[in-house]
Amino acid sequence: MKLYLSKWLGACAALMIAFNAMAADTIKVGILHSLSGTMAISETSLRDMLLFAFDEINAAGGVKIGDKSYMIEPVIVDGASNWPLFAEKAKQLLEEDKVAVVFGCWTSVSRKSVLPVFEKDNGMLFYPVQYEGEELSKNIFYTAEAVNQQATPAVDYLLAQGKKKFYLIGTDYVYPQTTNLILYKYLLLHGIKLEDIGGGLRKDDSGKVISAGKYTPFGHTDYQQIVAEIKQFAAGGDACVVNTINGDSNVPFFKEVAAAGLTPADCPVVSFSLAEDELRALPTKDLVGELGCWTYFMSIKSRDNKAFLKRWDAWLKTEDHPGVVKEKRAVDSPMVLSYDGVYLWKEAVEKAGSFDVDKVRETLESGDISFEGPGGKNTMQKNHHTTKNVYIGDTLANGQFKILKTFNAVYGEPFLLKDLDEKLSAMK
Repeated sequence: MKLYLSKWLGACAALMIAFNAMAADTIKVGILHSLSGTMAISETSLRDMLLFAFDEINAAGGVKIGDKSYMIEPVIVDGASNWPLFAEKAKQLLEEDKVAVVFGCWTSVSRKSVLPVFEKDNGMLFYPVQYEGEELSKNIFYTAEAVNQQATPAVDYLLAQGKKKFYLIGTDYVYPQTTNLILYKYLLLHGIKLEDIGGGLRKDDSGKVISAGKYTPFGHTDYQQIVAEIKQFAAGGDACVVNTINGDSNVPFFKEVAAAGLTPADCPVVSFSLAEDELRALPTKDLVGELGCWTYFMSIKSRDNKAFLKRWDAWLKTEDHPGVVKEKRAVDSPMVLSYDGVYLWKEAVEKAGSFDVDKVRETLESGDISFEGPGGKNTMQKNHHTTKNVYIGDTLANGQFKILKTFNAVYGEPFLLKDLDEKLSAMK
């Protein structure tokens, strides 16, 4: 009976979407993510979540402007983990497909690749993944965690736990490089000795530190030597690892950590690009106690989150989009920030009464656009970042997180380096 009822409800939902589509105009919306290559492990799920949000909005009557309703028509392109290709695909979406908005990109290098295209064509991009900050474009809205909404709260937590040594490791591109440079200065400001910041330093000709930490390329698989170095670094106690490795390289890294016998009790690892969705591919029994810091955890026990997860599970059973995996799914922060971005855009469009980019931008910058999402209230700021809750949790054997600490309504601040430099100079 339950199976029959589920199928009947799914059929009704499909009929409702079809009826609405016949009664309304359509608006094209772009999805720009890596559906192949090393970043597909993370980005494919963002595409799925965007499709869920679009279907949910269409089933509820679409985007409403005045007395007209518009059904969202997704236009999906594959950036293929190829950063120059991202720019080409962005141009296609804006100039050929004429989309009203694009939701996409994971890595900062992909975002920086498309940024000139969006600025030239006056397009609008919603970017959902934690990033290094030090950027503000009038054509990008960053629902992503800024450094002060992930990296520095995590370090604050570790400092409060008595950690005195920090090993920095990441993938060799702009997000880990800039985030770790910020953390290097942040740690010095908080009394951590230079020799207790591991991973190495790189200086320019004047002796100024321009890079901190150990870096590996995308798709790297051999972490034996690096983990041996971490083990030696941690031997004296009170040590931890700050991990900004991106993509599928997290799999061999954590397998090597487990093989080396490094435990969270010895040297906890806090990861900024590893959440519930990626944990499906990892040996979670070896990761119990490792830390994560995000603005959403699937384990949040709120009414909004429970209702959201119930709708997501129901959609997976009935949707018919090509390539969407239905079994053993998890939801994580980048997925939820993608979802939140869609609803922030929808509210701004409806309040502006237009899909025009300039009018929607002005409305988003007003400070009056908020969405009560699964992770809590998300409010768009004038600086194109959002105020949202921050959660720190440790990994459980089932791939979920036990929430250890919550920071409520953290204002997103993208520019940290200048302030840190000034404070460090004042200490000399």
